[in-house]
Amino acid sequence: MAKINNAALKKGGFMAQKQKGYYSLRLRVVAGHMTAEQLRVVAEVAEKYGHGYIHNTSRQSIEIPWINVEDAEEVKAVLAQGGVEPGCCGARVRTVTGCQGCVSCPSGNIDSFAVANELDERYFGRDLPGKFKFGVTGCQNNCLKAEENDMGIKGGRKVTWIPDACIHCGICSKVCSFGAISDDGETLTVDYDKCASCGKCSQKCPVDAWETQPVYNVCFGGLFGNHITKAKSFLPPIESDEQLIAVADAAIQWFDDHAKAGDRFKFTLDREGWEGMVEAVTAAYNEHAPKPDEPIKPLIGTDK
Repeated sequence: MAKINNAALKKGGFMAQKQKGYYSLRLRVVAGHMTAEQLRVVAEVAEKYGHGYIHNTSRQSIEIPWINVEDAEEVKAVLAQGGVEPGCCGARVRTVTGCQGCVSCPSGNIDSFAVANELDERYFGRDLPGKFKFGVTGCQNNCLKAEENDMGIKGGRKVTWIPDACIHCGICSKVCSFGAISDDGETLTVDYDKCASCGKCSQKCPVDAWETQPVYNVCFGGLFGNHITKAKSFLPPIESDEQLIAVADAAIQWFDDHAKAGDRFKFTLDREGWEGMVEAVTAAYNEHAPKPDEPIKPLIGTDK
């Protein structure tokens, strides 16, 4: 048997098991989304080449254990026939996680899968000094735990109260978890400094007394594992897809430029300081901010 290149196998999603010659194959599953056809071919591979079971990972992927290294190329060919690709491991951008978002969730402000797919197509597998993870969650309920990621994206809504439409029912002030809205029955006051862009006021309003625009709230430097760190937010809500991509480009490039081998984003920030990264990301945010006279464009997968 030829010498096994574990590094190359790992880059292609094959993770060595404790049993010599056997690998657990991680698949490329974006935001936990798979078709029935894809699931069928995964089951077929698990039965024919593995031990008849799969493992669902904590980041919404699927791993097929007990793949003999001699079957690796054949397994990839069979999976490809069902539209399934291997994932990746090691020091590179990993598959993006995401919730179902506004497609089916009443609380969703953005189409999380569409956003995750866009990020995955742009960054998946990019080689870096260390691993880099994105997480996309559709609303403030934060099912996907955005703050655990190197860059987390949380769907929100920029809201503007419409006085003439308001009936002062008090629902918006009751559902606001951040104390940004007060209504005494005659006058409604919004403290926009406290507003977290969660969108609940507009979602629960019975008379559509809020003008809304979907936005992305982003955070950076999260980590979950041996060193648990909550990501930090320092940018205002992002209002366009172009702005989101520009910010992500800047964050990843800063990490690529300053990280040492094996670093996580958080470790690089701790060593180099946040100032340079914040400056680079803020510059990208400002450069791609929508101009006041520009019409508002729909975000990825949203209708307004």
